[in-house]
Amino acid sequence: MSQWLLKARPNWPTRFLQWLDALLPREDLLRQATYRRLWSSILISSFGGQVTMLALPLTAAVLLHATPTQMGLLTAMEIVPFVLFSLPSGVWLDRVRKLPVYVIGETALAAVVASVPLAWWLGWLAMPWLYVVAFVIGTIFTTAGSAAQIVLTQVVARDRLVEAHAKNALATSGSEVAGPGFAGLLIKLVGAPLALLVDAVLLLVSAGILRGIVVNEQRAVRHDAHFWRDLKAGVRFVVRQRLLVALAAAVGVWQMCHHAAIVVQILFATRTLGLSEQQVGLSYMGMGLGTIVASVYGHRISRRIGPGPCLTLGFAICAAGWLLLALAPANRWGVAAFALMLLLFSAGAVLVFINFLALRQAVTPEPLLGRMTSTIRWLILIPAGPGALIGGWLGEHVGLRAALGFAGGSALLLALAAAASPVIRRVRELPQSETEDSWLGAEAGVRDSRLEAA
Repeated sequence: MSQWLLKARPNWPTRFLQWLDALLPREDLLRQATYRRLWSSILISSFGGQVTMLALPLTAAVLLHATPTQMGLLTAMEIVPFVLFSLPSGVWLDRVRKLPVYVIGETALAAVVASVPLAWWLGWLAMPWLYVVAFVIGTIFTTAGSAAQIVLTQVVARDRLVEAHAKNALATSGSEVAGPGFAGLLIKLVGAPLALLVDAVLLLVSAGILRGIVVNEQRAVRHDAHFWRDLKAGVRFVVRQRLLVALAAAVGVWQMCHHAAIVVQILFATRTLGLSEQQVGLSYMGMGLGTIVASVYGHRISRRIGPGPCLTLGFAICAAGWLLLALAPANRWGVAAFALMLLLFSAGAVLVFINFLALRQAVTPEPLLGRMTSTIRWLILIPAGPGALIGGWLGEHVGLRAALGFAGGSALLLALAAAASPVIRRVRELPQSETEDSWLGAEAGVRDSRLEAA
């Protein structure tokens, strides 16, 4: 609960928090005031994000009549910054406080999103403008998104990271249930460009809640810091961890499948199934239902079968959703299949990421969290750009169903490969973090290699 709310009305918010605490189990993470504020910020920004998730592609598809190839390029432009800036941003993040980066990122994102309705009002809105917006959004996510993931490790104990990620997913699930229907109605009333102003306002509210959060950040000042050596040390740490390499490879392929599907699913809904903007929004409520189910039960499933098998299960569920839509008829059953695909995708994605994020954070010592996060994000998003371009090309030259079939078939093969991989299959609990001596050794190895080269 944000401080400004408590100061404005000191009585009823306090009583509300007392009532909420009475409902929660004694050890629930939401009883922790700092985590509760972080969770509230995620809830609010996620609701606004539902508007942008629909309004931006609908602006391109309906208002600007984008082709499947242009939709693929629009998605790829949001991914390019991860490839260009992830590694250097990781070095920088390990040298600065993460929370201010997170807050500034939310504020900057609000300004970028608001530029779309401004351009529309001025008559400048065209696909090149949306490409620039997508690129800037990707740039912000590259740094502020990594910072947000690290802030969570400063708020929550490492042995509760799967639980924390599941609760974060639950925060987004509420917005995914109510958000798309609201976004579709809003887009119908005021148009897709103007609807983006709602996301801009909610992002500013989210940034206001984050300001002033007290986090436990242990950041030692190093006088021997060297940019390229530190960057290589982060990459070397990831490369010599078999688990991190296996996770990066698996989730990278999943990202390729996901982006091949996402560039055509709005086109499939509007052009093949003939859905209106509001009907698309209502269908997206299925995504929220899937997130709720996976958020509530994901932690339990992970504890029962292990983080590795749970992640593999997520791949298989996503594959089923994409294959289902690829085969769906162009009638009311196809509309139901579209909503069911969104439900399966969101449920599978939650199972993938609550385990993926927790595993990679659990094995990494705090001084390397920034570089590890950025290196892993760089690795998993390299295949996303080609995936978006493949999906766009298939959608335009072969058919929208072909792109969905490619995504579903590839994801199914990925699930089978992950199930056969002992590195992933045998992970039954969160591993321990590397010792400080180990990561210092990684940096020393980089230093020694530089001396040998000299």
